[in-house]
Amino acid sequence: MNDTISTIESEATAPLTGLDRCDSCGAQAYVRATMESGVLLFCAHHATKHREKLAPLASVWHDESERLQQD
Repeated sequence: MNDTISTIESEATAPLTGLDRCDSCGAQAYVRATMESGVLLFCAHHATKHREKLAPLASVWHDESERLQQD
């Protein structure tokens, strides 16, 4: 595996923070869709709305929406 692929995979699975915002509405992002053409960030609502169409195109679908259920 070359360093470029390793770096891309690391970035695709890195934890999302409060600074990551949904590309659709600006709310906190809990999902990162990494595709060949770029990266999209989504709140849980918009990730659910777009998942059926985008997940098959994504090389990585990084979903942290379970954090919404934590106490």
